[in-house]
Amino acid sequence: MKTINGRAIEINGRVIEKWRLRRQRGLTLIEIMVVITILAIMAAAVAVAVIPQLEEAKRKTAATDIKAIENGLKLYYARKGNYPDTGSGLKALVDMQILENTKDPWGHDYVYMNEGGKPVIISYGRDGQPGGDGPDADISSKDVAQPR
Repeated sequence: MKTINGRAIEINGRVIEKWRLRRQRGLTLIEIMVVITILAIMAAAVAVAVIPQLEEAKRKTAATDIKAIENGLKLYYARKGNYPDTGSGLKALVDMQILENTKDPWGHDYVYMNEGGKPVIISYGRDGQPGGDGPDADISSKDVAQPR
């Protein structure tokens, strides 16, 4: 074994730089666990901020859908001269190809009622049951502001 220029050595006729002889150090298990923990904390912080916004976005989507259904009902009225009865409901709009989807953002059917000749559309919210508050509160066409 012979040292060359203080930076390399010769072993069995091969010149090898000293830095290559040093043990290559990888990440230890503890370091990997620390990185994973930091990533998990960051993901949890993002989830805490995003999930409430997702529910609010679904409520806004339901309100927008209700307005679109109302516009579809106006078109139905213009073609037929009356609104569909409660029994046929929104299926009448689907059959006339005015609407494609009658499900709210939570996957429940919108509820249609004809109350004295006036259509009412309701989404029962996240729980799909009448009543409730917060994300489970009902969204009705009576509550959705109409543009003037």
